[in-house]
Amino acid sequence: MAEYDRLSALMTRFALSAEPSAPETANFLVVADPAGARVILLGQSGAFVPPADGTLRIAARIDWGGADNPLRAALPPVIEQDADEDPELRALVDLLISEHRMGRCGGVSVRNRLVEVLIVKLLRGLLERGAVQGGLLGGLSDPRLSRAIVALHEAPGRAWSNADMADVAGLSVSRFTDLFRRAVGTTPGAYLRGWRLTLAKQDIARGDRIDAVARRYGYGSGEALTHMVRRAMGHSPMALRKAHVGERA
Repeated sequence: MAEYDRLSALMTRFALSAEPSAPETANFLVVADPAGARVILLGQSGAFVPPADGTLRIAARIDWGGADNPLRAALPPVIEQDADEDPELRALVDLLISEHRMGRCGGVSVRNRLVEVLIVKLLRGLLERGAVQGGLLGGLSDPRLSRAIVALHEAPGRAWSNADMADVAGLSVSRFTDLFRRAVGTTPGAYLRGWRLTLAKQDIARGDRIDAVARRYGYGSGEALTHMVRRAMGHSPMALRKAHVGERA
């Protein structure tokens, strides 16, 4: 049986983009010379010192599709991978460098997609190695917890109980809730509420009806969703929508 997908439900909800950046403000970098190449992704608290020998090939600022992207908050300070250890990664890096250097038609779209693929490969490597100990990526690294987290991501509107989630994880309720809290840093219920609200805010901002969004994510009524948005953000769903329209104007 194929392995369940720990990343796609997250990646498809947030449109990543990459813009060329000064090294000091970049959070995605490629350092390359004839001897090898490294791909570096910085979390919110990460820092990078540019090499003095001119081997910095790509410096870009990743937009994670909004501050609510849970992957953005879950990143460790620095993720670094030697591209020469993975032929697929090295091929992608070489293609990205070529697109960046040549400036050909459609290059922005190609670069954005290549950067997204590279980020997926970096995150996949972290999960496979179990290299992150806390937060969402820490939970996704645990083969038991990740089954439950993926289920929440894929079916946020279901009336989940702790027993339901524990059953998906193959654990007792007490063991599941304890492991989840220690690995992810919050309770399963709090994580689910945060994920639902993130999705609901996205749908409201793009113009979906409040009642439809409420039904979609298990809020019961439009009034309940409006209350949650007000409590979390300090303003109404309509204000959220107007702010989003204003940003796009």
